[in-house]
Amino acid sequence: MTAAATTPQAHPLGLDASRVPKHVAIIMDGNGRWAEDRGLPRIWGHREGAVRVRDVVERAGDLGVTHLTLYAFSSENWKRPQDEISQLMLLCVAYLDGEAERLTEEGIRLRVIGRREGLPDEVRAAIERVEGITEHATRANLTLALNYGGRDEIVDACRAIAAKATAGEITPEAIDQDTVARHLYTADLPDPDLLIRTAGEHRLSNYLLWQVSYAELFISEAAWPEFDADRFDEAVLDYAGRTRRFGKTDAQLEGTRPQ
Repeated sequence: MTAAATTPQAHPLGLDASRVPKHVAIIMDGNGRWAEDRGLPRIWGHREGAVRVRDVVERAGDLGVTHLTLYAFSSENWKRPQDEISQLMLLCVAYLDGEAERLTEEGIRLRVIGRREGLPDEVRAAIERVEGITEHATRANLTLALNYGGRDEIVDACRAIAAKATAGEITPEAIDQDTVARHLYTADLPDPDLLIRTAGEHRLSNYLLWQVSYAELFISEAAWPEFDADRFDEAVLDYAGRTRRFGKTDAQLEGTRPQ
């Protein structure tokens, strides 16, 4: 192996690896409004948003982000018009089947979190196909939150823990934060370092309520169909310039601040 082959490549943004968020969660907002502002059907915004997913997944990998979790369809989204929901479900199947080969080639494992029993059969089948195909990928992780609600997730975790307590597998005194975390949909994922929300909204919308307790927040004014690789870079650079406190004082943080 030559010396050139062993020389580590410079980071695309000139960042030290320790300043790059390992897990980025995104609330992809503004698809429908983006389309309506242009006199287009709302589904056109969702289709364009699917293209942005590909761009951001690729850029995240380039920057060293190992986990990307995207809020694709919330448990509250069932309140939308039935025609829009039907088209979203078809788009979901098309995305999953259309991206399976590329994800495999790039070493990206796909998984889905949320209450699957509420999804159409064809969507569940597509999820199972792509999860199976990418199961052994190890370079990066893409998680889609479908029929997902943060409160539902915590309720499901409580039910699972309560069932174990009833069966005598755990005592109430032994239940701690780690116990709860192990029973969440994201049990084998690290907590997000950075939470991005697009379209200028400033709320969590029932997304990863437990997991984002210490995540850094970045609000982009751009609607999701406008959120390209350059805007993703902006969010990562903003994160890199912050000091994460986790309750520590300035004196305790001395020497850990970004230069």
